[in-house]
Amino acid sequence: MTLDLAFTTHDVANTRFAVSPLGEVVASVRVVKNPRAHPLLRPWADQVRRRLRDVDWRLLSDLVPVPTISIAGFTCTPPATSMPDLDLELATMRGAAGRVRSDLEEIPGPRTKHVRALYDRPEEGLERLAKEVEGYWEAAMAPYWPRVRSLLEGEILHRARLLAEGGIQRMLADLDDTVTWRDGTLRIKHRFVSGVRTLRGLGLLLVPCVFASPRVFSVTTPPYQPTVRYPPRGIATLWERREVEPPEALAAVLGRTRARLLAELDQPAHTRDLAQRAGLSEPGVNQHLTALRRAGLCTAHRTGRYVLYARTAAAEALLAPHAVKPGTT
Repeated sequence: MTLDLAFTTHDVANTRFAVSPLGEVVASVRVVKNPRAHPLLRPWADQVRRRLRDVDWRLLSDLVPVPTISIAGFTCTPPATSMPDLDLELATMRGAAGRVRSDLEEIPGPRTKHVRALYDRPEEGLERLAKEVEGYWEAAMAPYWPRVRSLLEGEILHRARLLAEGGIQRMLADLDDTVTWRDGTLRIKHRFVSGVRTLRGLGLLLVPCVFASPRVFSVTTPPYQPTVRYPPRGIATLWERREVEPPEALAAVLGRTRARLLAELDQPAHTRDLAQRAGLSEPGVNQHLTALRRAGLCTAHRTGRYVLYARTAAAEALLAPHAVKPGTT
């Protein structure tokens, strides 16, 4: 089965990216409930399942059945801003009481007692759901969020570069193995949906989502903005604890700390993430990154409240002849 998303010139102009903490929570429920189906994410699931024993997330669990055919739209409304935090997305969800019943009526199958209670009293039910998401987040997501967010922001930066190099066709060409672009249409191999959908002039919202792996999820039903959630590159590296050793010759020229930071930028990252990985203070990392930036070895790109650093072509050339091998600790 294939789902075809037909673009107009207005849709191309309005296509954008966003990160969704709430979307990651909802998608991750599938992983906790069936870790065997998600080999790249199983190390995370094995770690968090014990922590979740003391968390009440029964309603959240019932709203994300496994196998997952569809999920009610109000649980993770497509974000209106590019970098929302969890509080903002939960505020949006709490305000969606008017859509709860219509969204649930589109979901096939019987309702559990917790979902029936939500259907009968949407405002109370959404408040309970928000509290459950907050507890789930603290136990299962918050400890990993800095590295997940860095990966997502790096993916968006990568897509922005592809867009600059070759337009929307270049950007979408390798989005996922199940996605192809041809003649103004994005075609998605889909398990449960087929047909042609227009984007209604709203453009497409692209949301890289770690816990969507290995699937691509789509939203095409009004009133929501058409959305595609897809797995970003590099998910397998998220759960590794790495010690990156820079080439000795480069360390002799730049100093070991700056060479180490440059080697760590195999994926774009922000200061806090780099400080945690390298065992340094954030102010110290900032000083080193400023020096590397002035030397033309890294660039800085603001994404929301954060500045994301990436290696330049000159830095890649310095590192390319050497094997910068991450090891597992």
